[in-house]
Amino acid sequence: MSSVTLPGIQTTGIYAGKCKDWSPDVRPAGKLTTTGDSALSCLKPKDERPPSADVIRRFRATLRPDAGQMRVFYGKASDPHRQWAKDMCHGINTQSSANAGELANPHPKTLFQQKKFERKEFIYASHQKGPLGTSHNQTPCLPKGLNKDDFTFGIPTELDIGAGGLINPNKTYAEVEQESAVGHELYRNTHSDYDVGEQHRRNYTSMGFSPNSKFGIPTPHSNDGRRTRQTLKWMSQAQQEKATKIVSKRVDDFRERTQPQLGSVHDPIKDTLKVAPDHTFGILVKADEYGAGDLLHMRPPGSYLRGKDRQRGVMAAIRQHLKKANYHNFHDLLAAFKQYDKDGSGMIKMEGLREACLQYHLPVEPELLEQLMDYCDTNRDGCIDYLEFSNFLNWKDKMASGFGPKTEPPKTPMTPKSAPSPHARTPHSGSEVRVSQEDLIPKTPQSAENTPRRLQKQIDMAIGNHRTSSSMINAVIGGVDTRDFRTYGVPTIRTDLPGPRIRRVDDRKNYGDESDAYGLMNPSMFSRRGVFEKDFLLPRTLEEIKEIFTSVGVKMTGANVEALYQTAAKQHPKGHVSVESFRGVLDDVLANKVLEGKHPLAI
Repeated sequence: MSSVTLPGIQTTGIYAGKCKDWSPDVRPAGKLTTTGDSALSCLKPKDERPPSADVIRRFRATLRPDAGQMRVFYGKASDPHRQWAKDMCHGINTQSSANAGELANPHPKTLFQQKKFERKEFIYASHQKGPLGTSHNQTPCLPKGLNKDDFTFGIPTELDIGAGGLINPNKTYAEVEQESAVGHELYRNTHSDYDVGEQHRRNYTSMGFSPNSKFGIPTPHSNDGRRTRQTLKWMSQAQQEKATKIVSKRVDDFRERTQPQLGSVHDPIKDTLKVAPDHTFGILVKADEYGAGDLLHMRPPGSYLRGKDRQRGVMAAIRQHLKKANYHNFHDLLAAFKQYDKDGSGMIKMEGLREACLQYHLPVEPELLEQLMDYCDTNRDGCIDYLEFSNFLNWKDKMASGFGPKTEPPKTPMTPKSAPSPHARTPHSGSEVRVSQEDLIPKTPQSAENTPRRLQKQIDMAIGNHRTSSSMINAVIGGVDTRDFRTYGVPTIRTDLPGPRIRRVDDRKNYGDESDAYGLMNPSMFSRRGVFEKDFLLPRTLEEIKEIFTSVGVKMTGANVEALYQTAAKQHPKGHVSVESFRGVLDDVLANKVLEGKHPLAI
């Protein structure tokens, strides 16, 4: 290896003039030996100690704790090796390091020492060699004799056409189409890439079909950019004068008046007609007091509803206020009615209705009060009876009627069952309310409480008794039979298809054997035990019927079971007997025994 001498770098020691030291400030590791030594001599150095005596007596060795040296003291002072052993040291002198206590609990540093340590840690050797903002000096790493100003690395690249030539090549339209067509067939099959106007390849075998034909006309263009050049240059004065046309002012005004202008309403006669901006043309015609609904329903002149929307709204508000007052102050309809009946005649007159409105802090004009009385009086007797009061001035579905069960006589004394409100006045003694037995109906078929029947107040009667097709189709009685009508679409419940014996998981059709929303929200006591409606309707044998009813606790003899089974079989055209039909026959038999005064289980 030839030595390289660089400015500012000097090699010393045994390697002087033979190699260069790239990092002279770093301490070398290992041991320096002279050149020419073999590996054996490096691994096993020469033993320059004097030979030991043939007989060596006992010796005493002591270890000096300060320097880590072992001193040997021989037992005989006249031994010739004593002076040599006295000064002999084993091992290499090492510097003492910090103990465990100093490492675990170091000495506190001052603020100056801490800042100095942080600054030393912050500045690295790379920052010193390549400071921020300057390039790293690679001159020491370059070969000797290299001209760093002229020498370049790599292979020179030949100059191409440039980015402009790549984007807009100097080629004709046919050449560009020919180059783009290379590989387009494969790219069309892999990515379904079609050119503008190119037909989709559907593998048609028609004789008149050409897959290479395109739709449309190609757009004319110029590769030399002559059209773009025309748009980038301003028109000269001569060209502007040539393009300017002299038009008569009369023609210009006519066009402005007759042709629509941007941002303005087209009004051809605004300059010729001198009228005010808010002027309206035509003759003012007074609006009719009747509307289209009045004409269709043939209302008389005194019953027109046109223009009475506000009036009807005020009357509805009065009725709503009276309903709330009666609901909050009375417990039943009879007590509220007695509060309005001031004279105890069993009828509400105009004076009683006016006093009730004033008592409930509801001032009403006489005209509106007359209209309210006219609205509530359906039988046109000039008064409001109990049935009309409960229908139009109270919530009869939320309050009790005040009468007993339906079996009581229809004439009830004026003594209410519930105490009236503190605001209510004491009614006349001895008064009574006359209600017919047909005017009280039960709230529900199973309920013992009764309520007044509902009055249907219709403003207009149907002209010619006409009915709509939807009402006729949806009517329960007298409706139109739609069995022969043509139906469209697929029904949600496929009752036209028989349910499969084994139903697949992906079969989501409803064959009419599934429960509706009410059944899902309120399941029966049988469905909780795995018994469904179809299980009650399946035909069963005599032994199955006897076993089922015996399991639920019904004790019957064999002859009675067979007799009931034959009775239930006669009710079916095919003689089938299900649990439901057998239970119906059994209920009839038990009901007859109860009417005869016998024990219901005596079968």
